[in-house]
Amino acid sequence: MLSGFSSHWHYLWLVAASLIAGVMNAMAGGGSFLSFPAMLSMGILPVQANATNTVALWPGQLTSLAALKSDLRKDLLPVAALASILGGLTGAEVLLRTRQVTFLHLIPWLLLMGAVIFGISGPVSRWLRARSAEPHAKRTPRYFPLFCALFPVCFYIGYFGAGGGFLIMTVLALFGVDEMHALNAMKIVTACLSNLVAIITFIVRGAVLWHYCLISMVFAALGGYIGARYARRMNPDVLRRIVVLTGCVISAYFFWRQY
Repeated sequence: MLSGFSSHWHYLWLVAASLIAGVMNAMAGGGSFLSFPAMLSMGILPVQANATNTVALWPGQLTSLAALKSDLRKDLLPVAALASILGGLTGAEVLLRTRQVTFLHLIPWLLLMGAVIFGISGPVSRWLRARSAEPHAKRTPRYFPLFCALFPVCFYIGYFGAGGGFLIMTVLALFGVDEMHALNAMKIVTACLSNLVAIITFIVRGAVLWHYCLISMVFAALGGYIGARYARRMNPDVLRRIVVLTGCVISAYFFWRQY
């Protein structure tokens, strides 16, 4: 009876975490800080939990992409697509070849890194908006250096991913992409494609536990719908602090559990 209650509790936690993750992703991002640990709580091995979580949260990116397709920099799409495909595929393959115990030890560091990246995204986003407010001549960056800068970011997205979208925006800004809407649109298409390649790899290799994935996917989508409706009413700085605090607390928990 006690084990049955524990099992129900874990399912309730997966549902709640997926719902809140969908809200967080729609409002500010960082939903993986909750949905990934919830997958682990179901007793799923770490590598499979990460693969399943990636698949569950991916559909929410498509709606954002559809809304921003008019802002895409078509001159950058070929290099972004190449970096996304190769980086996402390589990251996914390396994840699947990582020993479970090794990835388990990496989890607190990856969560902490994601929280730090997300934490500094606020000031840097303000800097990007300030740059986009100034008149700049549109120019196309050199493809090879841009590919070399985007590839490791796309690799990270295929491997784990928390905070990867912000890293894409930072790289593009450093290469002279100044307009904020273009940065956001390119961030979404690059992250979406990197995750898609990783997802195909996970599915082909049988790393996705569909029972848990579908539960999380449904409630994350519901949370995304709720979050999108109320996003404009929330203070983005407050949301960012909540996400960063959540990531740090969960990271500290995994550090405590391991060490």
